[in-house]
Amino acid sequence: MPVRVLLVDDHTLVRAGIRSLLDGMEGYAVVGEASNGREALAQLKSQQPDVVLMDIAMKDLNGLETTIQIKRDFPGTRVVILSMHGTGDYVQQAIRAGASGYLMKDAATAELGIALQAVMRGEVYLSPAVSKQVVESYVLRPGGDKHPAEQLTPRQREVLQMIAEGLSTKEIAYRMGVSVKTVETHRTQLMERLEIHDVAGLVRYAIRIGLISAEK
Repeated sequence: MPVRVLLVDDHTLVRAGIRSLLDGMEGYAVVGEASNGREALAQLKSQQPDVVLMDIAMKDLNGLETTIQIKRDFPGTRVVILSMHGTGDYVQQAIRAGASGYLMKDAATAELGIALQAVMRGEVYLSPAVSKQVVESYVLRPGGDKHPAEQLTPRQREVLQMIAEGLSTKEIAYRMGVSVKTVETHRTQLMERLEIHDVAGLVRYAIRIGLISAEK
């Protein structure tokens, strides 16, 4: 049976390129594509992929939050993060979210197969482009102080992302299916926890930790 793969990236051409690579690799079958985390979660229920290749910076629901929900609801599914960012914050958050691998988008094409083989064996794969210092920092301090973003609830992180994307309180409430007052409460709590008290500061923080991309 081929390994079933779900592609999640908000760029159509990126998905097409990865699909083309996988079509040329024996033992893999692309069973679906999604442009954001919410679409991915919906497809997981119907397609039941073995591996999800996941971008980080996507609108509506980013790759890190989607990974957390996948590992909670579909624990048997492996997630491999595909990213242009190899800094410590991104890598550590991805692994702590439950990702089985972290692959740089500018990696050699052969590395995709190596990464998929590793995670299917139950291993954790980190792209060699991720610095040795980043790996050692994560391994040596697994129980260290949490990143402030990890102290936020999933709902607060979701609100933070949508605030950073420029959505109004009413728009956020509609997307989340909650009241405006509930969104305001989440916003107040995350501002207090992060000690950031203006929207511009929240946007900068969301970019720094990878919830959104500066290019978006």
